[in-house]
Amino acid sequence: MSDFWVSSGHHLLDREQGGGLLVTDEFLKLYLARPEMIPPADACAVERTLHATLLADPRIPVSASDIAAIADPDARENWQLMIAFRDHLLRHKTLEGAYVELARNGVGKIPPLFVNQLVHVILRNALDGIEDARVLRAAEMFFRAQRVTLHEGSLIAADEETIGGINAAPVTPLVSMLGIPAEAEIDIINRDNADSYWERSDQFDMALDLTAGREGFDALAQAMQRWIGHVLGIDVTIEALTQLSEVDLAWYVGLDADATKLGDMLWHGEDIDETAMSRVVGLFRLNFRDPSVMLDNVRGEPVYLILAMTPEMTIRMKPQNLVTGLPVRHLEAVS
Repeated sequence: MSDFWVSSGHHLLDREQGGGLLVTDEFLKLYLARPEMIPPADACAVERTLHATLLADPRIPVSASDIAAIADPDARENWQLMIAFRDHLLRHKTLEGAYVELARNGVGKIPPLFVNQLVHVILRNALDGIEDARVLRAAEMFFRAQRVTLHEGSLIAADEETIGGINAAPVTPLVSMLGIPAEAEIDIINRDNADSYWERSDQFDMALDLTAGREGFDALAQAMQRWIGHVLGIDVTIEALTQLSEVDLAWYVGLDADATKLGDMLWHGEDIDETAMSRVVGLFRLNFRDPSVMLDNVRGEPVYLILAMTPEMTIRMKPQNLVTGLPVRHLEAVS
């Protein structure tokens, strides 16, 4: 098996005996190397000194007064956010523990970019040893928005950021459909080309077939199983379904904001028009291998997971819902 997602920074982290990720100085310095954190040429002496001090010791305490002394207001805000995030990481034994607390209690002012980066590296840890590259490509949905389109009768998801450019003269029908720059090379991952994923995993340039009944959703189901098992320590099975009919939503989890809204409407017996229902792109049935961990009122019942896209045909998955939304009595204590 080859390495993947080097951009997550997982090589810079240590691991505890239980498999959780331990923060290192090298990992913290990644944030100091971000463009918005590097003091510009006209930065004040306070900001330049703070940056240099943290590069030497990224764990050194930084007070509110230290940041308040920075002259530029935008720089002050950047430093407030970064130091608050750093301090949150340092309060926990593992990155997994830091993430779970954010999921349960809210991210507050922590930038979504930082939260997605946490998901990226934790998921890289959870998926270590996976040999099917299609599972890894499906897992990209946890931390990168996807743009969805119908292409030759199939529902195709491609990385929103990768295809964000506009091209006046696309070179293939798929490029034309998705608005991909001509220089981009987008392939739909399948059995024949999956091996090429390993060397290009950090480019996020392979599309995923999310047509009901095909392997894309099976791959996503496997990724979600590993995520729940790693972060919560709970063993589950997840099965991709092909239709919403004859499903008793005794308990459901929306995997994104739009899916949660649609699930709430179904729960309350509200009428949902065909347009809204067409935005449901995936349905999964989750079962606990040990039902005793479940809440008494739904013990033994399956949990349904719903995935939807926005009216603009974008999927913005919220993996934190798999941490906070399951009907379990005792969540794993992650420090």
